[in-house]
Amino acid sequence: MQSIKVENIEKWYARNYESNLYGLRILYNDISPLVKELKFENELLGYSTNGIPIHKIKIGNGPKRILIWSQMHGNESTGTKALFDLFKFLADSSHNSKIIKSILETCTLICIPMLNPDGAINYTRENAVNIDLNRDAVDKKGVESNLLRNLLDSFNPHFCFNLHDQRTLFNVSGFENPATISFLAPSEDITRKVTKGRTETMSVIVAMNDLLQKAIPNHIGRYTDEFYPTATGDNFQKLGHNTILIEAGHFPNDYEREITRKYNFFAMLQGIYFLSITNDYNNYHSYFDIPNNDKFFFDIIYINAKTKESNDLTDIGVLFKYKIINNKLVRYVHIEKTGDLNYFYAHSKIDLKGKLLNQ
Repeated sequence: MQSIKVENIEKWYARNYESNLYGLRILYNDISPLVKELKFENELLGYSTNGIPIHKIKIGNGPKRILIWSQMHGNESTGTKALFDLFKFLADSSHNSKIIKSILETCTLICIPMLNPDGAINYTRENAVNIDLNRDAVDKKGVESNLLRNLLDSFNPHFCFNLHDQRTLFNVSGFENPATISFLAPSEDITRKVTKGRTETMSVIVAMNDLLQKAIPNHIGRYTDEFYPTATGDNFQKLGHNTILIEAGHFPNDYEREITRKYNFFAMLQGIYFLSITNDYNNYHSYFDIPNNDKFFFDIIYINAKTKESNDLTDIGVLFKYKIINNKLVRYVHIEKTGDLNYFYAHSKIDLKGKLLNQ
């Protein structure tokens, strides 16, 4: 299996990533000027519930059709940043001509960089009328769900990349490492049967994992393949469109997900390049060797802390949450668990030395 050389893509990325996008909250107004400047075909797919444009970007003219969408959940923007990094890479003719030539000649990509712009404003998973688009694949109540489904039916992709973010609580099972990138080949039914379509999806994930293990070893996890009857990925896989779920997670001290976006980009590029050069999807068995995600991280564990309920010293585990105040994204701490947390990990550990936690 041919793989992109990590050192080459690292050098390119350091000089050329899309620096106009930064942070957790990415809005339509952030991507709109970048979309207008793209060298690729840009069409209006439709409008969100509140009338914000939703674009589709077409890249390449090859026979292998790949559909990619990001920010189905408005508060999950890492994939959006990585997509614009990918756009810059594929438009840069000064380097890696072999990779770009293979992708552009062999594949046709259609990308939706922001499916849920209303949710991006509110920094919510849901759209403007509180519909979780990732649980709307059957009912299709959301305007945005119908736009995606109509595009799926008309484009008829062989493969889909479904880009999401996951919380900072996930670690790679067996390691004290956050799950920086996690993958899933969605199940097609409740039995979780390993179908032909799923093995094809798994083989692409194996290629992406092989690359990432060279860059960030033991920071890659595998998401649960529990079947969700109303989920987008599960239903698209069931319909015969091989769907690769990429969950962008935490990297140490990277709460803006600027390092994670790089590895999200690495994964996408490797996956698309792999699809451009192969028709052999038999190398899938090592998918099951990717460790599962566990949930053993807190953003902060306070040790030797007192609570209002007791003077006894204890541990307090908190996770960061976010809300919009005066159109600004504000982070706050939320107590998740109190007690003996010796079996948990922390992105940061603070000794309160018998003091009360002030929130």
